[in-house]
Amino acid sequence: MNQNKFKQLSGLCFIMGFGSIIGSIAIWMLTKGTSVEEIAHAERFGIFVGLWAPTFFVLSGRLREMYN
Repeated sequence: MNQNKFKQLSGLCFIMGFGSIIGSIAIWMLTKGTSVEEIAHAERFGIFVGLWAPTFFVLSGRLREMYN
């Protein structure tokens, strides 16, 4: 892979990290229901998606190191 591809992938992973945070909040707010079970599911699903953010940020940093 050339340096340009690593740079593009690094930027994409960085954006996906923020997208994961925004998606987590959106999922939590939009999937909330009225019952206790639905609220608990929305919270767990939002946390699950939010946990992807650190992975994307780490990948972004590693890819950035590869092209520098």
